[in-house]
Amino acid sequence: MMDYPEDKKTSKNRRQLLWLACGGLALIALCIFLVVGGAAGIVATVFGSIKSSDVYQSALTEAMTDPDVINALGEPVKAGLIPSGSISVENASGKASLSIPVSGPKGKGTLYVEATKSAGTWTYTTLEVAVDGQPGRIGLLAQ
Repeated sequence: MMDYPEDKKTSKNRRQLLWLACGGLALIALCIFLVVGGAAGIVATVFGSIKSSDVYQSALTEAMTDPDVINALGEPVKAGLIPSGSISVENASGKASLSIPVSGPKGKGTLYVEATKSAGTWTYTTLEVAVDGQPGRIGLLAQ
């Protein structure tokens, strides 16, 4: 079969178009990767800052060492991956409102935290664990 000049030109154009399409798809994939990676980085930073806060750590320690929580969830009590809520601190004052998933070998629950910070010290107004499937909540504040 003989190749005509017109056929060679068409074949070359198709190859160029294919390379251009592949390059465009690669560029789109790279942009999507960067956007998703950036969003994941922001989310990780936010959750990391909540988890590293003193109010989160202190509340979680109370729940993990409370005999009633250990009895309901089993030992060890562990924090879940994604806490929700907010912490606002300015100098030596602030506010925190958190919901922290917790679990143990016997079950799951949520640690609820409401606190205010004054003169550098957190005061808890709510510190309790709601155990999934059980009525009421386990209060962790000293009576």
